[in-house]
Amino acid sequence: MSVEDVRAAAERLAGKVVRTPVLRSPALDALAGAELWLKAECLQRIGAFKARGALHAVGRMSPETRGRGVITFSSGNHAQAVALAAREFGVPATIAMPVDAPAVKVAGVRALGAEIVFAGTTSDERRAAALAVQERTGGAIVDPFDDPDIIAGQGTATLELVEEVAARGSKLDAIVVPVGGGGLLAGACLVAEAADIAVYSAEPGTCNALAQSLRAGERVPVPPGPTLADGLKPVRVGAQNFEIARRVVRGSFEVDDEALGRALVALLLHAKVLVEPSGAAGLAAALSGALRGRRVGVVLSGGNVEPALVAALIARHAEAV
Repeated sequence: MSVEDVRAAAERLAGKVVRTPVLRSPALDALAGAELWLKAECLQRIGAFKARGALHAVGRMSPETRGRGVITFSSGNHAQAVALAAREFGVPATIAMPVDAPAVKVAGVRALGAEIVFAGTTSDERRAAALAVQERTGGAIVDPFDDPDIIAGQGTATLELVEEVAARGSKLDAIVVPVGGGGLLAGACLVAEAADIAVYSAEPGTCNALAQSLRAGERVPVPPGPTLADGLKPVRVGAQNFEIARRVVRGSFEVDDEALGRALVALLLHAKVLVEPSGAAGLAAALSGALRGRRVGVVLSGGNVEPALVAALIARHAEAV
């Protein structure tokens, strides 16, 4: 795959997804010691970048394949994205979600008209449930991250970011991307590699499948531990995603719940933008000071978060940011 796949996806998605804003915040720049350019995918359709990949992948299916229904397995945002794509194309959708999926994401999937099958707490358990549905119905699986059409679709977020920064007469030194299964990261790598921009990943230290895989030089399964970032809890990164990431990624940041909470609250108070903890991972890495003095793109990957959690994090971190 190359940046040309991402550019082709951008053409196919024109008018189907939101060209989300790129935001600047002097207060956050000061906290990070860097010039931050924030790509607000929390303002995308269904509140997350996942709409890009799902609409692209489902749109690339033949009408006959789509007509049998689409199926996926997801902790929430990809679930909503596939439900949205199914509704757009007028086909049924069945989603395998974890039993501990956030209520706000479950409600979003149901509001879009998809059927939910609850299955365990890990991505492997969800995948097994989705495959069982496929065997029964003959529907098409829309993989959450390990698929060329998904990767190309997700990459359009970074393509827009790079284009917007260039349109304002500037160029990024680095991009920080949250990573779970790796679709968003792989797409970002394709764009950044062509533009000669360094790429860094950000993930919870308790669910650091990519960091461990990069250190090992091969994909390593990591049982997900506790984290606020419910969208970044894969057992392993995707095979195709890892092959792209290992070629391009310059470094991997690991962030804890304290850093995620502070980043979420800092973004809300200083930039007036709400993200979910997963969506704050890239900003948490930048606020650590690790990219001080550089011009940094940060992908705010999603904004579907429980109000009660936001209230608790504000109470805990508002004085510190």
